Amino acid sequence: MKKSLLALAALTAFAGVASAQSSVTLFGVVDLNARNVKNDTVTGSLSRKSLSQDGIASSRLGFRGTEDLGGGMRAGFWLEAGVNPDVGSTNTVAATTVNSAATATSQTVSQFFNRRSTISLMGGFGEVRLGRDYTPDFWNHTIFDPFGTNGVGSSVNTFGALNGAATLVRANNTIGYFLPAMGGVYGQVQVAAGEGVSGNKHMGGRVGYAGGPVNVAVAYGKTDVTETPSVEWKRINIGGSYNLGFMTLMAQYNNGKASGGAAAGQETTSYLIGGAVPFGASTLKFSYVKSEGDGPTAASSQRDAAQFAVGYQYDLSKRTALYGTFARIANDGTATYAIGGGSGSPAAGKNSTAYEFGVRHSF
Repeated sequence: MKKSLLALAALTAFAGVASAQSSVTLFGVVDLNARNVKNDTVTGSLSRKSLSQDGIASSRLGFRGTEDLGGGMRAGFWLEAGVNPDVGSTNTVAATTVNSAATATSQTVSQFFNRRSTISLMGGFGEVRLGRDYTPDFWNHTIFDPFGTNGVGSSVNTFGALNGAATLVRANNTIGYFLPAMGGVYGQVQVAAGEGVSGNKHMGGRVGYAGGPVNVAVAYGKTDVTETPSVEWKRINIGGSYNLGFMTLMAQYNNGKASGGAAAGQETTSYLIGGAVPFGASTLKFSYVKSEGDGPTAASSQRDAAQFAVGYQYDLSKRTALYGTFARIANDGTATYAIGGGSGSPAAGKNSTAYEFGVRHSF
């Protein structure tokens, strides 16, 4: 009996040490809304009502964990899948992989952990991260957007990748390095192997400073769509925010330019000014985005548009919120930018208008 008690005590002590050294967390977000999008045509308009998702946060299911390796070092993993709660499916995306470098054969696979799939080593040196991850040049787009590039008010509505680049938001096969805490200075660099797949080879970096009410950062990214002949897409963005106490102002500049390929010489430049005003359990959000197209032809240089968005969020708790957002894109010239969830796209130079009312819960 005494030996059994001693063995049980030893096992309990060992379990306590193990749990102290490692941890795994299940987390996620469910965000659903009633959405209406109206796209104007030459003869009238097309309107679509839907039960949509991702109004103020992207719906997801994930697992993350860390292990204490001792000496100030930790190992970590992060597996995160997009989900479609309106129909109960996973938000998988198709990806092309090369089976053999010798034969250059390829296959299309389904990415279950399509949002993020990484493993890391962390310590006083910073963090080394491997796997599918956000590109550094996307972060300014989402961090300094009052709507977090979610919902009908997303600033990405009027800014897209050119030349078939697949790295507007994320990249596969990445190796990244993040700076350790340095008195407010932060930064990262990232390279992504193309592995013979068009539009996936990427390199980028981001550096910024956050201290007191100020947060500002600049980022750059380059995607090699093909190497022979050279077809590229480059993006540079500068973003910042300032907390005035009663509100946080945000602004950003984005430029994407194509070289080589069918979109050679085309570029898109966008400017954003916006903010978030918290009061009690409520937050009022707003943004104005001006997008300017340029290129070697008259059609490619007349792709201008302006988007205005306003939203309201009421926090029922730390995890649950109600919200409503309205947005309108005014296209000019040959521009046909549209708010997601509609029926097709507006006619050239016509408007896209949308609103949504929803609820978000995180766990």
